[in-house]
Amino acid sequence: MSDNFEQAIKKLESIVETLDRGELTLEETLKSFEEGMNLVRDLLKKLEEADKKIELLSRAEGGSVVLKPFDGIKDEKENL
Repeated sequence: MSDNFEQAIKKLESIVETLDRGELTLEETLKSFEEGMNLVRDLLKKLEEADKKIELLSRAEGGSVVLKPFDGIKDEKENL
């Protein structure tokens, strides 16, 4: 996931920089904007999938190890 995720982030950054320059035609701008929005949706999906996979190990009262879901990304989203 890391390579594809990082590549998608770099592509999105490139699109934003291109749009910020304001040198594209209207048609090119719309196409770039659409591509950027698709990347945003894909990146959010990957982050949500990663959130579901992250688990914390914690000790139960009896000393046994239990797995519990990590909701840290949700907490971070709420703080934005």
